[in-house]
Amino acid sequence: CLVHPSLGNGSAKVRSRMDTREKLAQLADDAQYDLACACGTNDSDRRKRSKDGMWVYPTSLPRGGKGMLLKTLLSNACVNDCKYCPLRAGQSRRRCTLDPREAARAFVDFSIRHRLFGMFLSSGVLRDPDSGMEHLLATARFIRREGWRGFLHLKILPGCSDAAIEETLRLASSVSVNVEAPTANSFAALSTTKDFHRDIVRPIRTISRLTGKGMPYSKVGQTTQFIVGASTETDRQIVTATDRLYRKLGLDRIYFSAYQRGLGADDLPGEQDRVDANDLLTREHRLYQVDFLLRKYRWQAGDVPFTPEGQLPLDADPKQAWANLHPEQFPVRLGSAKKTDLLRVPGLGPTYATRLITMRKQTGLRRTALRDIGLRGKNLAKVRKYIVCE
Repeated sequence: CLVHPSLGNGSAKVRSRMDTREKLAQLADDAQYDLACACGTNDSDRRKRSKDGMWVYPTSLPRGGKGMLLKTLLSNACVNDCKYCPLRAGQSRRRCTLDPREAARAFVDFSIRHRLFGMFLSSGVLRDPDSGMEHLLATARFIRREGWRGFLHLKILPGCSDAAIEETLRLASSVSVNVEAPTANSFAALSTTKDFHRDIVRPIRTISRLTGKGMPYSKVGQTTQFIVGASTETDRQIVTATDRLYRKLGLDRIYFSAYQRGLGADDLPGEQDRVDANDLLTREHRLYQVDFLLRKYRWQAGDVPFTPEGQLPLDADPKQAWANLHPEQFPVRLGSAKKTDLLRVPGLGPTYATRLITMRKQTGLRRTALRDIGLRGKNLAKVRKYIVCE
């Protein structure tokens, strides 16, 4: 168990040395605080803990379908003071750091035994961003030398150098820098040791440039994550920033993680609001629904309905809320409507819209068209309220 003097008073104490198994158990426990992708609608969408104590997460495979991904920390020691994080500097916790070689062997062995699609490696910031990155990169190099050719996602630590970013892109299948908040002001409420533009925006832009079309690392994906409810941001600000990250910087995927009450500092703005935990999870879910509309339905941020306070309605999904505000757009005529208009109908997604258009071209539409494309039950009843089938 490593002692890091730079972590501040009370952050670490001299303890007996931990073996690899104990370190893996400790770091697996601390990996639970990252809840990205943890609020799925069924068990197959949620993270699971293996018998070995490691966390595995569901992920979409590049060629379709789903696979499981090992997600873990290499170190829970960190010099940053992110107020939402229970592992922040200054907290009295048992700190440990895995040796790169022992970590690589353990992760490769675990992934092969459990037939996992890939690995997601993250870490606290040791001493400074580049020191932390070198530790993470050393582990990634050993993983590749161990013969792992599968998917490898590496977290890029805020504030690291361009050289560290480029080396990460050389080793990784996908990378991420957590944006955490949508504006400099809301970010400043989360940390005093990090700067929004220097440590977050700059590396995201650098990654976007190096992974752009025709660039050396164009096949490497980039993702990011917002912490929802820890600071003063509104849903409108998050959605606006999400739309910009997709359109301007070409990110592949954006995630949202509801802040877990009680784990952060008492002076966090989100702690003062004390929003019900279930409402916070619903807010996270609404943001994922908007994200789907932006990526799959080609909505723009200006299409998304918000309350006067700039929040997404909790009592209706964003598409239904838009339909409620725009009765003049309905009913939609199934026999002639464009795909973009079909996608505005509550209950009709890209798959059903494509089936309708194909049916129109091949056989024409019958009165049973909605059933013919596979709609059933409540979803069928919902769609019928908004369409006319000639």
